[in-house]
Amino acid sequence: MVMKVYGSMISTATLRVLVCLAEKDIDFELIHVDLASGEHKKPHLLSINPFGQIPAVEDGDFKLIESRAIMQYIERTYVKQGTDLISKEPKKAAEQSVWMEVESQKFEPATTRLVWELCMKRLLFGEKENQAVVKVKEEALGNLLDVYEGRLTENKYLGGDSFSMADLYHVPVIKFLMGTQTKKVFDARPHVSAWVTDILSRPSCLKVFCRSANQLGA
Repeated sequence: MVMKVYGSMISTATLRVLVCLAEKDIDFELIHVDLASGEHKKPHLLSINPFGQIPAVEDGDFKLIESRAIMQYIERTYVKQGTDLISKEPKKAAEQSVWMEVESQKFEPATTRLVWELCMKRLLFGEKENQAVVKVKEEALGNLLDVYEGRLTENKYLGGDSFSMADLYHVPVIKFLMGTQTKKVFDARPHVSAWVTDILSRPSCLKVFCRSANQLGA
């Protein structure tokens, strides 16, 4: 039975799950949720996710919400398929876990408003960004990426010497921001820039984002 994913190609959380599924070579059916019309707040979707958010998945009779929880479920359930995204060695897994937490606790808060101002306002409402807000948020992101630069000077990937869930968590937000003025904040740090090029060049990313571009008419 094919896994069902309720989500949208303009949702970074949905894209995070789709790239994970591609890394694990898992077939899925994407059931589009129209965010602009508020479909995610309708009863049929609230019955799956009472918080009125996407994505949500159905794997047979099992339902799950929250993109990062979904990704960890996918990795642990389909551990013998595709890319190993969480190390089986405790110390390596712990390092990966640290940077998974950094993404959710520090990177996402630092980038959410940038994605909104530079991408979503125009996509959803045809509105221009607030450059004053963008400037403040880019400065905060730059400070965070200085820490990433130090980490990536010593390791090819955030979790160590191999691509892992820690890197994958970052992919959709970075992909959106690479098409905006905020690209320069990443490019200014050579090890961060090389890491970005590496993770966005993975076949899983190319596959998912090509599908996304086609659906968005890019």
